[in-house]
This record gives sequence, C-alpha cells and structure tokens, in this order.
Amino acid sequence: MTPLRLGIDLGGTKIEIVAMDAQGALLLRERCATPQGDYAGTLRAVAALVARVEAQLGVSGVPLGMGIPGSLSPLTGRVRNANSTVLNGQPLREDLQALLQRLIRFENDANCLALSEAADGAGAGAEVVFAAILGTGVGAGIVVRGQLLHGRNGVAGEWGHNPLPLASADELARPACWCGRRACLESWLSGPALAADHLAATGQALRAEQIVARLREGDAAARDSLDRYAARLARALAQIINVLDPDVIVLGGGMSNVAELYDEVPRLWTPHVFSDSVRTVLAPARHGDSSGVRGAAWLATT
Repeated sequence: MTPLRLGIDLGGTKIEIVAMDAQGALLLRERCATPQGDYAGTLRAVAALVARVEAQLGVSGVPLGMGIPGSLSPLTGRVRNANSTVLNGQPLREDLQALLQRLIRFENDANCLALSEAADGAGAGAEVVFAAILGTGVGAGIVVRGQLLHGRNGVAGEWGHNPLPLASADELARPACWCGRRACLESWLSGPALAADHLAATGQALRAEQIVARLREGDAAARDSLDRYAARLARALAQIINVLDPDVIVLGGGMSNVAELYDEVPRLWTPHVFSDSVRTVLAPARHGDSSGVRGAAWLATT
C-alpha cells in the first residue's frame, strides 16, 4: 500500500484534514467548523476528523502533522502567541497525542504554508521563500535552501506582530491588537482588518470578500479601502525585502485571493526598498487554500 500521511490545519474558523500519498497527491480532504472558545471541543473535533478519515481509508495510526496558529513554547511546550486565544497556555501536543495515540509533528500554520510552497509550489527551486498568511490572522514562515527557519527563540516569521511601518497618527490610534501591542500588522492586513477599516471609513459593515466584490463592480469606496490595504501591505513587505531579501514572497489566506494585489503591491513597495531594482516575485500560493494543510502533512515524515 502507498505510504500515507495526514495533515491538519487548525484554524480560527475551520479545522481541515487531508490524507496525502508519498508523492504529495491529496487523497481525501475534509473540514469542520472550529468550536469557538472551546478547547475541549476543539480536541474532540480534531479526533473525530482523524477517526473519520482513517475509517474511510481503512487504515489506523497514520503519521500526522499539524499546523496551528501560534507555536509551542520551547520552555513549556504549551501553545503561545495564538490569535485563537483559547489555545494559549494549553498542552495541545500532549493532549492530542494522548487522545490519538501517536506522535504528532507540530508547526506554526504559516511555517506549514512556507514548507508546502517551497517544496512544490510557488517557491519551488527558490533559495529563500517568505510565505505570509493573510487570513483571520497574519503570520509568516521562512524557508531557506529547503529548510524551515525557526530561530533561537522559535519565533522566526512572527511578522504579524511587528508594527506597521511608517504608520500615520490615525493608524497608530487603532485599538490595541489582541496581543496588547499597537499598530500590529495583523490589525491592518488580516481579512477582518480590511472589513474594520472599510467600516471606519464608510460606515458600511461588509466582509472582506464583499468589499472586493464591490470594488470589481466599480464601487469607489471599496476601491479606496483596497488601495489603503495594498499600500500598507507594500510597506510591510518592503521591510521584509530590506531585511531578508527573499527570492519569492508567497501569499496565502483569504486575502491572497485578491488578484489586484499582485500588480499593485510590487509597484507600491519599490520606493521603500533600499535597492536600485526589486526582483523579488510576489505570488499567490500555488496550492491555494490547501497549501497550509499540505505542509502539515509533509511534516509527518520530515
């Protein structure tokens, strides 16, 4: 039988599982809603997904990798820095390994995106890949010469909780991020952040995807909101280019589906990059919204 691996992406709104073969082909994919504010319920939901998929495939005890918002502390082994705050401080690894009766490889969800896209996605063959999630939260992962970069403190790629570069007084006045800091990139570049910015500017309570749809219908206010978003993203990514100088920047998460960003942002980042040319490529994740969970599955045998 072809060796299998399972990958799970534990997100703020959904939990996704895939079964993948040794060549990276997806054999099965399922999702369920993430129980909101319910840690025990989240454990049960993950276990139910694993049991259902293994039953459908007629297997058990398949190697499992898991992407989570935040990361495991090198000091305590417990979850830290998760925007799904119900996970913070919890012994997720120990609880799930006991529940599922197997070892599980854990990584930050943006690291899983980076691993997937560097392996056989938009960053395949590149020496340095910076992969950013622009979804319910904002984070990033870094792959250098095929290897994930973790860093001395295990926070390499924690881009979402750096301050927005060149923030205006109005931008600094935004209410504090859930982490307690002000002007975090997550507060400006997530999907909910676009919605909040549009609400503040227009009084219209729309989801990010509705704002983009209205832009494409010619709505001027929606155009202004996306222009502000693109300018902020350009400033934030220019800082990454100045520090890391990646070959490829890959975008994942819901905002990565906004095609207009791939023309606008490189045009806007140029004045902020300390170079006479900018050859960094900005690209959407080749594997789309399956990329992070594919990266989690790759963990199972790495």
